[in-house]
Amino acid sequence: MQSPAEDSTNQAPVEDCDVLVIGGGPAGSTASTFLARRGWRVVMLEKDAHPRFHIGESLLPMNMPILKRLGAFDKVAAIGVHKSGADFPADEGGYNVFRFERALDARCDHAFQVRRSDFDRVLFDHAAECGVDARQRVRVTAVDPLPGGGSLVGAAGPDGPCRWRARYIVDASGRDAFLGGKRRIKRKNMRHQSAAVFSHFEGVERREGTDAGNVSIYRHEHGWIWLIPLPDGVTSVGAVCYPDYMKTRRGDSEGFLMRTLQTVPEVARRMAGARRCADVHATGNYAYECTEMAGPGWVLVGDAYCFVDPMFSSGVFLAMHGAEKAADMVDAALREPAREAALQRALRRHIDAGTDEFKWFIYRFTSPAMRHLFANPKNIFQVEDAVVAMLAGDVFDNPRVRRRLRVFRALYAVASLAMLPRSLRNGLRRRRQSRVGFSGETLQADEP
Repeated sequence: MQSPAEDSTNQAPVEDCDVLVIGGGPAGSTASTFLARRGWRVVMLEKDAHPRFHIGESLLPMNMPILKRLGAFDKVAAIGVHKSGADFPADEGGYNVFRFERALDARCDHAFQVRRSDFDRVLFDHAAECGVDARQRVRVTAVDPLPGGGSLVGAAGPDGPCRWRARYIVDASGRDAFLGGKRRIKRKNMRHQSAAVFSHFEGVERREGTDAGNVSIYRHEHGWIWLIPLPDGVTSVGAVCYPDYMKTRRGDSEGFLMRTLQTVPEVARRMAGARRCADVHATGNYAYECTEMAGPGWVLVGDAYCFVDPMFSSGVFLAMHGAEKAADMVDAALREPAREAALQRALRRHIDAGTDEFKWFIYRFTSPAMRHLFANPKNIFQVEDAVVAMLAGDVFDNPRVRRRLRVFRALYAVASLAMLPRSLRNGLRRRRQSRVGFSGETLQADEP
């Protein structure tokens, strides 16, 4: 009996590789580059063609060391806007800037804002320069385990069907979550549901001086808003919303976005002279996770494993950090197969621990207590410095940061009790969203 990969590719010739990477975004290019540099034969398959539109344009300082280890830092610096921090509205008016140079044990004092179409293309091309067999417009259709180990991968490309025999599979397919869907391990995150509508604009007012490259975060009654300065005077503008509010959109995405932005006076003022220069997109069902991260001969990285919310610009960093650590794991597992299961368990503990730091803040960001604490920051016991470190992405290997973040959680609990009725109302509304849902259109609706 033919396997699905054999049947769907009509007996196309089989090529051999050590590692096959599904997806050519930041996670896929990062994992591919590191593995190719260690001497493995790596094939990376991207279903689309670069450049392609994508959100997730704000990097974190902890991306910078990864880019340097990849050898791509200068290439990204050439296409990026210097980002020295993030700003949030202050209770007394104006805004508070959480500058990365103030992070506890700061490892880098800046990041970049990037057009994802350019950023992804740069990393993809860099991977090819480092020896990766990087192919575009090749859609993976099947991954089937082989009796002697490894997998048979079927794909469809511009020249017809193709197949690979791979010793290891790295799924970096993003929100498509290819293996998560095929293995039926992808689950909706019941603790956090949101949807978003967004586009690019010219003429949005920027901050002055060194704050010009800040990402600005605002809250509105039904969620939060981002303003991200990009090159060439373009700004990425989006509104993340509760699904019940998003359902009032009724197909008018542009009008819905503009009406939502107008509910925040400071955003409306900064948008007064703006002109939209890209399509308006809507996407839903943001939060999900897979019940498994890895198994014999395969591993999930980045959004293929879990996705919560673009809050705090964590997505690209988590994808690239996870991809680098997954490359370490795959390299070690290929050299010492007997250690594979232990290496995979250690990888999942590491990724889950750091991701959970972001999740804790994301789940509570729209709460009255979190609004108060971010609008009135105080550096008690270096807690504010630790929050800045979290915003910079330093949540994996710094126990000093994590201890102080536990103090912040205590302060949050006290603030929540002080405004208990409002906190309870907010919590009840958040829990209702998991039953509402919003599918909308998505930027990556198809399988890779």
